[in-house]
Amino acid sequence: MTTDTNSSSENHPDADGLRNKDVKRDYTEASDAALVVSIGRYQQAALAEAYRRNAGAVYGLAKRLLSDHARAEEIVQEVFIRLWNEPERFDPDRGTLRSFLLAQTHGRSVDVIRSDVARRKREERETREQAEGGYDLGREVWDMALAGHVRDAMSVLNPGERAAIELAYFGGRTYKEAADELGEAEGTVKSRIRVGLKRLRAELVEAGVTVGAD
Repeated sequence: MTTDTNSSSENHPDADGLRNKDVKRDYTEASDAALVVSIGRYQQAALAEAYRRNAGAVYGLAKRLLSDHARAEEIVQEVFIRLWNEPERFDPDRGTLRSFLLAQTHGRSVDVIRSDVARRKREERETREQAEGGYDLGREVWDMALAGHVRDAMSVLNPGERAAIELAYFGGRTYKEAADELGEAEGTVKSRIRVGLKRLRAELVEAGVTVGAD
């Protein structure tokens, strides 16, 4: 990827500050290889010159991939910290320092995107499982059971409702597992649980136990 050094640096919000800070005249004409050798010798001015030349391009690519200013800034920091800590990773025979840094930027940005996608999928899966499993109502019933009221109120339920609720909420079975044990269709078991929980809730309210609204 080729980008004009001056215009690319101007795209990076911190470029102006670092362009004029700690950049010694010795390095302004130095080759990429010479810069990286000096970075390997812990010359901060060499890193500052590498930053001056390439930070704008690094930031621009990260911003384009992530569409997020703050995260793009983080990628810039990570890429140049890695250059400072591991300068030996750069091989001048394989390309320019800019192409090396942009490859690092691309790889790190893709990692961030993949992490975000995996997190969203995990959250969506958990939300779906909670919704399908009646999570909120089930948690509420379980909390009430710990208070010692639910089992007494279970006597108002018919045998089918009681068996389904006991397996699903007190026995820890999934709807499918409860249906298999009862020899019933999963839809039938879900319906019995919904109806039974409503009856159970009404019974508990009548007994003076505070429960959440429907």
